[in-house]
Amino acid sequence: MSDPVRVALVAEGPTDGIVIEAALLAMMGDREFVLTQLQPEGSVAFGHLGTGWVGVYRWCRQAASRGGGRLSRDALLFGTYDVVVLHIDADVAAKKYSEGAVEPQATDGELPCERTCPPASATTNVLRTVLLSWCGESTVPAGSVVCIPSKSTDAWVIATLFPGDPAMRTGIECCLDPGSRLGLQRKGDRIKKTQRDYRARASLISSSWPRIARQGVCGEAHRFETEFRGALPPPSDLV
Repeated sequence: MSDPVRVALVAEGPTDGIVIEAALLAMMGDREFVLTQLQPEGSVAFGHLGTGWVGVYRWCRQAASRGGGRLSRDALLFGTYDVVVLHIDADVAAKKYSEGAVEPQATDGELPCERTCPPASATTNVLRTVLLSWCGESTVPAGSVVCIPSKSTDAWVIATLFPGDPAMRTGIECCLDPGSRLGLQRKGDRIKKTQRDYRARASLISSSWPRIARQGVCGEAHRFETEFRGALPPPSDLV
């Protein structure tokens, strides 16, 4: 029997972690995995750095520092996990470093870096480069995956749970605040952006994931799945 894949998640918040874990369940099928959310929940080894994109920024800088300036050289991280998922929402592209009380380093990519949407990829491509700059990298390191939902993971929640929402017809990936759609559903269907409500619907998000990732509904969901699958190590019983 193959050993479980050890996946580490660096994300803006705990609800993002619930959505991403639901997606991984759909991607992995019968293959077992263990997900550890390092950020923002953290551990004794990695410390508590806050939530949101600023917490991700601090985590990336800390991990890169352990690797002598590059995330890929962090032996503690890559010696413990098979795949490291780095998440920020695409709405970060509209932020300024000063909004997060961050003093950017000379090597940090430029913020704001938002581009016209559609296509969503115009912004996520640039923001990907910014995220990697926080890690001291110019390309995605082996064993790592970048996850940038447009404009946030709430877009994936709307697309999976509420495919009839009007924002789906106009392009959910370009909806500036997809989270605002959660409370606009029919009475009895609407949910709140809470860990409780997201966990209660995680199985529905997972079962609907193939539709949004593989049928052209959310391009960034498709990219995430493709790149995650590409980063997976082969099953240990086949090595």
